[in-house]
Amino acid sequence: GWREAVAAAVGALQAGGLVAVPTDTVYGVACLAQDSGAVRSIYSLKGRNGGKPLAICLGDVDRLYRYCHVNVPDELLHDLLPGPVTLVLKRSEELNKDLNPFTSLVGVRIPNHPFVREVARACSGPLALTSANISSQASTLTVSEFQDLWPQLSLIIDGGPIGDVQSPECRLGSTVVDLSVPGKFSIIRPGCALASTVETLRQKYGLIPESS
Repeated sequence: GWREAVAAAVGALQAGGLVAVPTDTVYGVACLAQDSGAVRSIYSLKGRNGGKPLAICLGDVDRLYRYCHVNVPDELLHDLLPGPVTLVLKRSEELNKDLNPFTSLVGVRIPNHPFVREVARACSGPLALTSANISSQASTLTVSEFQDLWPQLSLIIDGGPIGDVQSPECRLGSTVVDLSVPGKFSIIRPGCALASTVETLRQKYGLIPESS
């Protein structure tokens, strides 16, 4: 059923739908980032204020250069991605103007999860990706935990429980780090991979925390 599930997800996304997918951290809801109507649907699904940005999700690191201005070594990207980290970079002109129109930055996710990467590869542009929950409620680790969203979703891909449902740490989501300022980094959300991310940025690449 893997191929059928990928094809069903891609078909629903291309039709402008919202699809719930498992990732390497928590369950997410995806739509095509270049489809302005679908992006509006994600905001209304989550009851989310339009000032809160959506991340984009790609299948591979090399696709990132099309949608972002990258000012860090390629090797750094490959050290952190794919993985439970969102890298915030300056957005390029290529990205839909209706996606996060209030900021020149965009967060990029390449989850270390074969299914969502396969779906992202099969779509022509990036996915917009957010956690499968009502804004400000806890992240979800099983599909039954976001039952209240089901009626508004075109498709739900059940990848089973993600991590330990009893563990609050498993619900932290990805570590969000801003790399848009050359030579510096700032942590926007500590998330689940904070220590290893900071160690990579400081020890291996000599980046300085923004506040210092």
